[in-house]
Amino acid sequence: MKYIIILADGMADEPIAQLGGLTPLEAAHTPTIDSLCAMGRCGTLSTVPQGYEPGSEVAHLSLLGYDLPTVFEGRGSLEAASMGIDIEPGEVAMRCNIICIENDKIKNHSAGHITDAEARELITFLNERLADDRVRFFPGVSYRHLLKIRGGDKRVHFTPPHDVPGTPFADVMPYAECEEARVTADLINRLILHSQEILPSHPVNLKRVAEGKDPANSIWPWSAGYKPAMPTLNETYGIRRGAVISAVDLIRGIGIYAGLEPIIVEGATGLFNTNYAGKAQAAIDALAGDFDFVFLHIEAPDEAGHEGNYELKKHVIEDIDSKVCKPIMEAVSHMNEPVTIAMLPDHPTPCHLRTHSAAPVPFFIYRPGEKPDGITTFSENTAREGSLGALSDAGFINLLLRRTL
Repeated sequence: MKYIIILADGMADEPIAQLGGLTPLEAAHTPTIDSLCAMGRCGTLSTVPQGYEPGSEVAHLSLLGYDLPTVFEGRGSLEAASMGIDIEPGEVAMRCNIICIENDKIKNHSAGHITDAEARELITFLNERLADDRVRFFPGVSYRHLLKIRGGDKRVHFTPPHDVPGTPFADVMPYAECEEARVTADLINRLILHSQEILPSHPVNLKRVAEGKDPANSIWPWSAGYKPAMPTLNETYGIRRGAVISAVDLIRGIGIYAGLEPIIVEGATGLFNTNYAGKAQAAIDALAGDFDFVFLHIEAPDEAGHEGNYELKKHVIEDIDSKVCKPIMEAVSHMNEPVTIAMLPDHPTPCHLRTHSAAPVPFFIYRPGEKPDGITTFSENTAREGSLGALSDAGFINLLLRRTL
C-alpha cells in the first residue's frame, strides 16, 4: 500500500453570511473531493495541542504524529532546513517576514505579496546595513525569510504579523519572557525599528509605491528556536521512502526533518496562482515511481483566509478539486499498487478572523477495499458524523498508517 496526504492549508472555515451561511468548502463545487469522501471514511482532528498557538508549524508537526513538547523549536528552525541553512549550537533561528506598515499599524503580513526578486534585493540590503558577526538575514520566498542570531535566546514572546492586521505595531513588539532573554529581545526590537528607518527609501519600495503597491517597509521576526531533534517517519512508522511537495519553506523543512525528500515544482508559488497541475503531476510521478508516501501541501486556501477573501477561498478550493484531486484520483486508479488517499486542512483560517483558529479540522481517508461510512460530501459539518470520530494529535497519522500505539 502507498499513501498520499493532500493538505489544503487553512481550508476549514466558519459559516459566511455572503455564502448563504455556508463555509467556502461547503459552497465550493467539489465533485472529486466528494467522490473520494464518499468512497472513504471521515472524522475530525484536533491539530493544536493545549498551550500552543494554532500555527502551521504546530498543526503540521501534530498531524504527522510528533510530540510537540519534545520536538518543537519554532518555525524559523524548520524553514532553515528547507533553505539548506544549518543552525549551529548556540544559534537561534526565526522566521523574518517583510511586512507593510501604514500609519504605524500593520497593514499586512506580506508587503502586498512582494516578489521573490524584490525581496531578495531588500534582504541583501538589510545584510549590508544591519548584519554583523551575530546577526544574519537569509532570503526565502516572497515575504518569508530567515533571521539567525548567534548567542540568541529563544525565550522571546512574538506576535505573528498575520494575527494582527490593523494593530499598531508598537503594541505587539517582541518582549523577553525571562530576564536572560532580554538582550535578545532588545536586539530584535532594534532591528525592527532600524529596518523601518532604512527600508522606505530603498529603490524597490520607491518603485512599489509609485506603482500603487504596498511597500515592504519593516521586518517582523517571530517564532524563534534552536535546531530540533526529530525522529523520521521511517523510524517511527516504517515509511521506506517519502516525498514532500510544497512551495512553502516551513512545510519543506518539516518534511526534511521527517526524512521526506523535497520535490520542487516549477511555478509553485504558495498563492492562488500556484501551479496546481504541476504539483499534482509531481505527486503522481512519485507514487508511480519509488516513493511509498507523498505529502502534498497547497497553501492557497490559507492565504485567501488571511486576506479575508471568501470568494477567492471558494475558488481555490475548486481549483484543488479539479486540478489536483481529480488527476490524482484518476491516476492512482490505474496504478499497480493500491494507494490510500487522505485529505485535510492543518487548521481553519476563518475569513472573518483573517488568521488561524484551533478548531478541529475535517478529514477523510479513502483506503481501497475498505467499506465507506456513508458520508457523501466533505465539509466541516459532515465530517463530524463520520465513523472515524474525533481524533487528536497523532491519531490521524496512526490511523492512516495503521499503527497501534
